[in-house]
Amino acid sequence: MSEAKSRLSELWTTEDWWAVWLGMVIFILTPWIRMIPKVKTWETNPLESVPAGLLLPLLFLLIGIAALLVPALCSMHADVARFPIAFPIVFILSVVSYIVASQSILKAYGLGYAFWALILGLFISNSFGLPEWLKPAVRTELYIKIGLVLLGGEILFDKMLSLGAQGLLVAWVVTPIVIIFMYFFGTRILKGLSKTLVIVIAAATSVCGVSAAIATAGACRAKKEELTLAVGMTLIFTVLMMIFMPIGIKWVGMDYIVGGAWMGGTIDSTGAVVAAGDMLGKDAMDVAAVVKMIQNVLIGVVAFVVAVLWVTRIDRNPDAPKPTPMEIWYRFPKFILGFVVASIVFSFILTPLLGDKFVDSMLGISTGFRGYFFCLAFVSIGLESNFKALAKEMVGGRPMVVYIVGQSFNLILTLIIAYIAFGGILFPR
Repeated sequence: MSEAKSRLSELWTTEDWWAVWLGMVIFILTPWIRMIPKVKTWETNPLESVPAGLLLPLLFLLIGIAALLVPALCSMHADVARFPIAFPIVFILSVVSYIVASQSILKAYGLGYAFWALILGLFISNSFGLPEWLKPAVRTELYIKIGLVLLGGEILFDKMLSLGAQGLLVAWVVTPIVIIFMYFFGTRILKGLSKTLVIVIAAATSVCGVSAAIATAGACRAKKEELTLAVGMTLIFTVLMMIFMPIGIKWVGMDYIVGGAWMGGTIDSTGAVVAAGDMLGKDAMDVAAVVKMIQNVLIGVVAFVVAVLWVTRIDRNPDAPKPTPMEIWYRFPKFILGFVVASIVFSFILTPLLGDKFVDSMLGISTGFRGYFFCLAFVSIGLESNFKALAKEMVGGRPMVVYIVGQSFNLILTLIIAYIAFGGILFPR
C-alpha cells in the first residue's frame, strides 16, 4: 500500500509529470494570451531588438513563467526562497541569447538562440563559475521537458500526410537504419565510448538534432556533459549543412524537389531546414519542411525504444530478475507521454473541432513559450557545464568521429532514398 502511495505521489513530485501538467496548462491558456514577445531583427545596434513597447510584455512573460514554475518547485522541495532572485537572471540571459541570434547576418547564417544560449552559459560557467545563489533557477531538465511537451502540439498528422508514402519513406526508413549503424559503429568499432553518449549523438544525427538529443538523453539518463557535447556538435554541423547543402545541390544541378527531401531528412533543425529549402524555392522548402516534420514524430518513438532498451538490457544487472512491465513504466520518461498526447489531441481533436485557423493561433503562442523554455534550458546547460568535463567526454575526438561517420552515412542513404521517392523512380512526380 505504501509503495502504491509513493508511486502515486510521483504525479506531483517529479519533473517528468510536472512537465506534462505545465505543458497542458500552457496549452489551455493559449486562447487567452494575446502574444508572446519576440525580439526584433537588428543590424548594428542591439538596442533596436528590444524597443520600449516590448519591455512590459517581456516582464509579464518573466513573471508568468516564474508563476507557473513555483508550484512545481514547491512540490519537488526545491529552493523556492531563492528562486525569485535567481530566475530573472537566467531569463535575462535567455533574452540576451535571442537578441544576439536576431542580428541580421547571424540570423541569415542560421546561428539561432540555442547556439548563443549554450555559448553564453559556457562562457559564464568557465570564466566565473556558477554562483550558488543562481543554482535554484538552473533547472535544465524541467525546462527541456516542458519545451518538448509543447513541441508535441506542433506535430500535426494531417500536414505530415500531405507527402504521403514519399515523405514517410525518406523520414521513417532511413532514421532507424542510421541510429543502429551509429550505435554499432560507436560501441563496437571505436569502443571506449559511453553507450549513452553514442545513442544521444545517434538520435541527434538521425532524427532532428537538439530536440531528439534532449529526449533521448532523458530516456537513457545521459550525463549533462554528454548532452552538451552532442548538442554542441549538432548545432555547429547544422549551420554548415544549412549553408553548403543548397549550394552543392545547385552546383551539381540536382532536382530541387529531391534536394529539398534530402535536406529535410538530414539537416538537424526544423528552422535550418526551412532556411536551406528556401534557397531552392518554395516547392523545395515545403517538401523539406514536411519531411522534417514527419521525421520529428520519431522523437517520441526513439525515446520510448531507448528507455525500454536501457531498462531491460543496458542498465540491467545480469544477475537481477528480468524487469517487469511495471518497472519499465516506472522508469519510462513520462514527459514523452505529454509530447505524444499533445500531438494526438491537436491532430485529431482540436483541429477537426476548432479549425486550422484557431489551432494555428494556439500553436503560435505555445511555440513562443516552447522557444523560451528551450532557451532557458540551453543557458542552464551551459551554466552547469565546464570545459574540463567536456574534454573528458571527447575521448580523443572519438565522439566527433562517430558524428562525422554517422552523418556521412546519413547523407548518402537519405540521398538514395530521396531519389527513389521523389525522383520519379518509385512514385510518379
